[in-house]
Amino acid sequence: MSISDLFVNKKPVFSLEIFPPKKNGSIDTIYDTLDGLKDIKPDFISVTYGAGGNLADSSTIDICSIIKNNYNITPIAHLTCVNSTKDDISVILKRLKEKGIDNILALRGDINPEIPPKDDFKYANELVAYIKTQGDFGISAACYPEGHIQSATLVDDVLNVKKKVEAGAEHLISQLFFDNKFFYDFREKSAIAGINVPIEAGIMPVINKNQIERMVSMCGASLPPKFTKMCSRFANNPEALRDAGIAYAIDQIIDLISNDVDGIHLYTMNNPYVAKKIFEAIEAMR
Repeated sequence: MSISDLFVNKKPVFSLEIFPPKKNGSIDTIYDTLDGLKDIKPDFISVTYGAGGNLADSSTIDICSIIKNNYNITPIAHLTCVNSTKDDISVILKRLKEKGIDNILALRGDINPEIPPKDDFKYANELVAYIKTQGDFGISAACYPEGHIQSATLVDDVLNVKKKVEAGAEHLISQLFFDNKFFYDFREKSAIAGINVPIEAGIMPVINKNQIERMVSMCGASLPPKFTKMCSRFANNPEALRDAGIAYAIDQIIDLISNDVDGIHLYTMNNPYVAKKIFEAIEAMR
């Protein structure tokens, strides 16, 4: 089933993101995460791309296979292209098909200054277009409510997202944001631009202050006063910050659902406790 098909008869869709174990970590540790998340019964789980694009690393594919076959949940595999050739991508797509993984989140990926990028793919829309030639995959793509950090304006970024949709992306997952007004503005501009695929709102609950600051520095998300006050107030109380962060995420999600969001994509950071607390609070709204 293509991920986009989920939105035909259900709204909002509720999905989760997890990541593979760190380098040299055992893939068996992912069972602890999945065992903690399975009762949420998400509509799908996305798995981030491991090892910076190392072709020899199959952890993303292996975890997607575990999600599908052991937990009966639809998986979607992240796939980045900045460090890959077309031949590399073809090899990965073949592996995905062999494992019965039909859905891909097509991404450019972050540029590592220590690894010269390959020349076959410069942008995610080029990866989307190439995947379309390689089989009947369901293709999703990323979007950025505040604009990609490398885009000059939000309008420019919306037009770049449109290129992904025109290339074959059927569903969009947003980068994290902490102020819903940015998501609503992006959604309105996307509609004006003719983007008519489902757009899921990406929500990251606070786990610790340093982690959020690191993520924000990478993606450029704005920190509204309400959020910064919360972080400052509970900076030295990890448990209180966690609980306040859960409440903040729940508040965001309730507002998004009230405003007819297509779906909620929760960045779990492999923390089942946080994900389950949020799910319990919004379960009746699903």
